[in-house]
Amino acid sequence: MPENRYEKAPRPGQGHYVAAPEDVKVGVVDAVSTDEAPSSMWREAWREMSHRPLFWVSVAMILVVIVVALVPGLFTSQLPRQGCSLANSLLPPSGEHFFGTDKNGCDIYTRTLFGAKASVLVGLLTTAFVVVIGTVIGAVAGYYGGWLDTILSRLTDIFFAVPFVLAAIVILSIVPSRSALAVALVLASFGWTTIARITRGAVLSVKNNEFVTASKALGMSRAAILWRHVLPNSAAPIIVYSTVALGTFIVAEATLTFLGIGLDPSTVSWGGDLSAGRSSIRTNAEIMFYPAAALAFTVLGFIMLGDVVRDALDPKARKR
Repeated sequence: MPENRYEKAPRPGQGHYVAAPEDVKVGVVDAVSTDEAPSSMWREAWREMSHRPLFWVSVAMILVVIVVALVPGLFTSQLPRQGCSLANSLLPPSGEHFFGTDKNGCDIYTRTLFGAKASVLVGLLTTAFVVVIGTVIGAVAGYYGGWLDTILSRLTDIFFAVPFVLAAIVILSIVPSRSALAVALVLASFGWTTIARITRGAVLSVKNNEFVTASKALGMSRAAILWRHVLPNSAAPIIVYSTVALGTFIVAEATLTFLGIGLDPSTVSWGGDLSAGRSSIRTNAEIMFYPAAALAFTVLGFIMLGDVVRDALDPKARKR
């Protein structure tokens, strides 16, 4: 068996003790399991989010809104225009009308439930369009660079300089049909600029990594490297922005509808109910409270989720 030895250095007092290999024990803390697969960024992010109560609170809030938007009939047996009568105008909350009635005699509780569908649908459609347009433009500009980056970046600056709400007001005022799809397309036409900039910056920080060089050495095309390797590794900031932007676009739709140029007046939405109730704000302000509270509840859920996702996917935020 090898024995412990004491090695001397050229200078006095600088020798060091060398222990035999059998005396060096690897502790449990230092042990590394070779059977488990390496943990990915997404698994670490999920582990981080699942241990935060704020994540589960925000998910519960969003699930409530989605269920209400998909199946409002689970929470009420009436229709939003059923039983509307001027004889029931501005009734206070009661067992028959939980939130009271508006000036047209319609049940505010029912209209608040059915108004979730249009607002959430516009938010989801707009976010989907924005992610597709902004991701494609930002990824192509950041990865290929050169004159293509210059053209796409200047195009992004032009659209970014146009006021978002003002542009939507001008276009929607000349659109013949203001359906949820039409409103979403108009909002997405001027809302993609931020995510394009975010994607471009993320791609620029990833495209020079070693796995990209290895992919080039294996003979992969530039387009394949971009969509299979660079873009998936740049998805974290895109996901974070998309989560927060969804709530922002819901507010944008409600704002436009409140101004009378969003969804068609025949569509039940929170913005439309807010617009209808502003004439009674001095005498019956509670009419506007319920759709406004539902709007705030929805937006708060998405913003809280976005904060949790950002902290989980940002390594710097995880260390703080």
